[in-house]
Amino acid sequence: MILLIFIPYFLQAQDNSPNEHSYDFWLGKWKVSWTNADGSVGRGTNHILKILDDKVIEENFTITEGGQAGFKGKSMSVYNPNTKTWHQAWADNQGGYYDFIGEISGDKKIFKTEAIEKNGKVSIQRMVFYNISENNLTWDWEGTNDGGQSWNLLWRINYEKM
Repeated sequence: MILLIFIPYFLQAQDNSPNEHSYDFWLGKWKVSWTNADGSVGRGTNHILKILDDKVIEENFTITEGGQAGFKGKSMSVYNPNTKTWHQAWADNQGGYYDFIGEISGDKKIFKTEAIEKNGKVSIQRMVFYNISENNLTWDWEGTNDGGQSWNLLWRINYEKM
């Protein structure tokens, strides 16, 4: 008799080597919320699915409540098995565009931009996914102007499965 044991992705041992399933935790339909600088709460949705023969993760983000209601963004994330690297391209309805490279640091999944040097400052932006469970996760948008020695929190979004 063969006994197969299934261990959900969020309970598996942490592996800092990116692979084609590194961002599967993000798949699903999510309610998202955050606290704005003025104390008000913003809300939205984020639907994450696999497309193109399950090789590409498509993100569909929409702000539904708050001062930025109507904001929409989309990303495409893909794992390159040749370089063992994740890549993400983001675009939104306000003309925003970012290119990201994925990395894993302990239990955190990260997408970050390339460093840009301007006026003696080295700027990088990054998204950090952490506190990952089956039904919740935290997403931080962070920035640095010192090449990554210190990071500033710019936006924290709390995810809850629908």
